[in-house]
Amino acid sequence: MHLFNILRRVRSRKVLVIGLDCFTPELVFHCWKKDLANLENLIENSLWGELKSTIPAITVPAWTSMITSKDPGVLGIYGFRNRFDYSYDKLCIAMGDAVKEKRVWNILSDRGFQSIILGVPQTYPIRPLKGYIVSGFLTPNVDCDFTYPSTFKKEVLHKVPDYAFDVKDFRTDNKDQLLKEIYEMTEKHFFLIEHVLESKSWDFFMFVEIGIDRIHHGLWHCHDLKHLKYEPGNPYENAIHDYYVEVDKYIGKLLSKVDDKTAVLVVSDHGAKRMDGGICVNQWLWQNGYLVFEDDIKIDNITPFDDLKVDWNRTRAWGSGGYYGRIFLNVKDRESQGIIPISEYHKVRDELAEELQLIPDHKGRDIGTRIFFPDRVYKKVNNIAPDMIVYFGDLYWRSVGSVGYKNWYTFENDIGPDSCNHAENGLFILYDPQKKYSWKYEGAHVMDIAPTILHLMGQRVPGDMQGKVIKE
Repeated sequence: MHLFNILRRVRSRKVLVIGLDCFTPELVFHCWKKDLANLENLIENSLWGELKSTIPAITVPAWTSMITSKDPGVLGIYGFRNRFDYSYDKLCIAMGDAVKEKRVWNILSDRGFQSIILGVPQTYPIRPLKGYIVSGFLTPNVDCDFTYPSTFKKEVLHKVPDYAFDVKDFRTDNKDQLLKEIYEMTEKHFFLIEHVLESKSWDFFMFVEIGIDRIHHGLWHCHDLKHLKYEPGNPYENAIHDYYVEVDKYIGKLLSKVDDKTAVLVVSDHGAKRMDGGICVNQWLWQNGYLVFEDDIKIDNITPFDDLKVDWNRTRAWGSGGYYGRIFLNVKDRESQGIIPISEYHKVRDELAEELQLIPDHKGRDIGTRIFFPDRVYKKVNNIAPDMIVYFGDLYWRSVGSVGYKNWYTFENDIGPDSCNHAENGLFILYDPQKKYSWKYEGAHVMDIAPTILHLMGQRVPGDMQGKVIKE
């Protein structure tokens, strides 16, 4: 078996995955293609196209779906925060130990391949692999064990003494400071990536840069002419463009360091789009009789939902804020104070979904809200899923959880300045040195990436992977 693994590795190609969180296809393939010389050259010799994200289209669980080829229902992960049980207030953060399925590097480790993983979301707490790992942006700080092997930490901090997993606060009005932190963080990340790329032996190498997501959320309104808060001639009008150019230069340096037999995948977990406003989901549920509070709700006194006392004996539904909405029903014999009989569950869910889809914008116009039921969109529903996932305004509107607004809509984010939402499609660029082509590929999904990696490395794709191989 050991000899078989050695022979298999000899026949295999290396694969480099360049992960760019929130990297947006419209900007890369159209608006700024000519300014991104290294990516343009890669595209001219690659399969490329949009990459449909998970439902929900958000960093957690999208990256994990990508590298396990399992949907969020199978993973049992429906966002950063998930219900721990059917109580009303017990939530848990989906860290790395929430991932129970094998990721592509676990499969490769089992087959004798050496992997290097840097900055991929949901990799903290650290788990062993055959190779090296530096955990991603949910890592608390450099004082914890953020590498495998543990001795690798000393090398990382020697090369980058003030290594940063993320910027301190991307929801800030101090845009100069935000830009400074993003650029400094990105420089540190790519410095480490280059060092490890050249100094370690590897078959599979994957990293994720979070800076693109952070600059989008902080500055999207500065460049998008259709954004409600766009101001012509503002000092940050070219900030996102210039950062894309900077990232393209880093990518060019990496590509110059890999041999002509290495396959390269550039991928993003979702894209970005302007945020037109927020739908105050709990405000609407309260005003329409689905949600009842013990407190007196004072208009113009905006209060986080968690700070209010809910009368659960009279509440049928409540919601959660975020880039997408999550609606939970108060079901009898499921929640401790549930009041919806299980026999009426689907009827109530369908009726509420229809009403939510009819919520208009501030001018009374239909915004095209889309609603997903977990039991209909996932192969399986593990752990505790929301009863429905809501894309308000097809993701042009976010979900706002606080209560105390004058209306069901707002143009301010209740958790800090944020001017973009997630778009449903990310992107992929697949460069295969054995098959150079320039072809736009239609219909790819994030779950197709893991089987494609294995295929490029000449490996059998496990039968339980939900994605397909991206190829001619």
